Amino acid sequence: MSNKLHIVSLGCTKNLVDTEVMMGKLQHFELTDKAEDADAIIVNTCGFIDAAKEESINTVLKLHDARKEDSVLVMAGCLSERYKEELAKDMPEVDIFTGVGDYDKIDELLQEKKSRFSDEVFLIDGAERIVTGSSYHAYIKLSEGCNQTCSFCAIPSFKGKLNSRSLDSIAKEVQRLVKKGYYDFSFVSQDSSSYLRDQNIKDGLSLLIQRIELIDGVKSARILYLYPSTTTISLLKNIAKSEIFHNYFDMPIQHINDDMLRTMKRGFGKEKTIELLNFMKSLPNSFLRTSFIVGHPNETQEMFDEMCEFASSFGFDRINVFSYSDEETTSAYDMDEKISAEVIAERADILGEITAECLSKSLKSDIGSEVELIIDGESYEHEYLLSARKTIWAPEIDGEIYVNDRLKDEDLEFAKIYKAKVTDIVGNILTATVNNA
Repeated sequence: MSNKLHIVSLGCTKNLVDTEVMMGKLQHFELTDKAEDADAIIVNTCGFIDAAKEESINTVLKLHDARKEDSVLVMAGCLSERYKEELAKDMPEVDIFTGVGDYDKIDELLQEKKSRFSDEVFLIDGAERIVTGSSYHAYIKLSEGCNQTCSFCAIPSFKGKLNSRSLDSIAKEVQRLVKKGYYDFSFVSQDSSSYLRDQNIKDGLSLLIQRIELIDGVKSARILYLYPSTTTISLLKNIAKSEIFHNYFDMPIQHINDDMLRTMKRGFGKEKTIELLNFMKSLPNSFLRTSFIVGHPNETQEMFDEMCEFASSFGFDRINVFSYSDEETTSAYDMDEKISAEVIAERADILGEITAECLSKSLKSDIGSEVELIIDGESYEHEYLLSARKTIWAPEIDGEIYVNDRLKDEDLEFAKIYKAKVTDIVGNILTATVNNA
C-alpha cells in the first residue's frame, strides 16, 4: 500500500482522542489534506443525534466521490458501531467498517482490508497518539461508556457501561505528553464525575486531581462533562483547592423543570441541581458552562418558559442548546406527546437568543480585568492581531481574545502563558494588552 492518509474526525473531543490514536498507529503514512491524493481515507464518525449522523454519512459519501480509484475508504467510530449491519448493507462505497473497539488495530485493518468490530472496550493504555491542533494542549480521556439512563441518549446502547481507565494509565499518558512539551490538559469522558465508580471508588476525580498535581510540568487543567447526580460538593471543593485545575465547571443540566428532569431520568431535581450550580458560582474565578435540550417529549410551554427564565437569570458563562432528536433504543423514543419539528425549531431559536445574551454579558464582565492567557498564533482577522484564549477556557469552544498590544517592546511567543489586561470587546471577541510574561 502507498502511504498517503486523509483522516477526518467528527463529533466530540472524545472522538478526537480516538482519531489521534489511529494517527499514532499510522505514522508511516504521510498526512494529506487532499482526499483525492490519499491512498487511505478514514472518517471517525459520530452517531449521537440525527444531525451528527447525517453529517457523518454525507462526509463519507463526499470523500468517496473525491477519492482516487485504488484508495481504501474506512468508516470508523460511533455511527459505524451503532448501525453496523445497516451500513454494511446500504453503503457499498465503504471498503472497511470498524467501530469503537479497534482504534489501536487500524493498521492491521488496513493491511488486511477487512472490517472488524471487537466486543472489548478500547481504553488508551500506552497507545501513542499524534495530538492535533495544539503544541501545548491535549485532551485526556478518562473512561468509555456510561452508567446513566438518560431518556434521550443512545450512547450506552453502543458504547456500553462505564469503563474507567486506571489512575496509573492516565498519569503515565500525561507524563509522556509533558515530556513532549504539553502543559495544558482537558479531562473528558461521557460522565466524568462518575470516573472510577465502576471500580467502587466514589470520588475518583478527587484522586485524579491529587495524582495530576504530582506531575511536574502540568500548569493548567480542567474537567469537562460533569453529571449532576454524580457531582458532589466535596469534589467541587477539591477542584477549588487545586493550584492546577481551574474552577471550570462544565455540567450539562439539560432542563430545570422538575417534572421534565424526572421524565429525562436525570437523577437530580431542580433544587439539588441549583444547589450545585450556586456553589460552583460562589467559588472564586469560576466559569460555568451548561447545555439544555428543547422539545423533549412531554415538554409543555410552561416547562420551556421556566427553562428560559432560568437560563436567562442564573448567570451561566456559556450555554449550548440542543434540539431533541428522536433516537431509537432510548426510552424517549417510545414516549407519547412528541413535540413537532416546527415547535422544536422555534424553541431552539428562542433559547438560542438567550444564550447569545448570556455569552455577551459574560464577555463584557471581563473588560478591565487582569487575566492569564495563552497565545495560539496570528488571528484570521489581521496579521497584527494575535489570537489567544484565557487559560481557564477550553480550547475552541469558549472563545478567542485578540492581543492587539503589549507593554514591553519584545516579541510575544506562541504557546506561552502571559498576564494581560482585557481592554474591549469587538462583536464576541475580547481584546487585550499583554503586561508581562
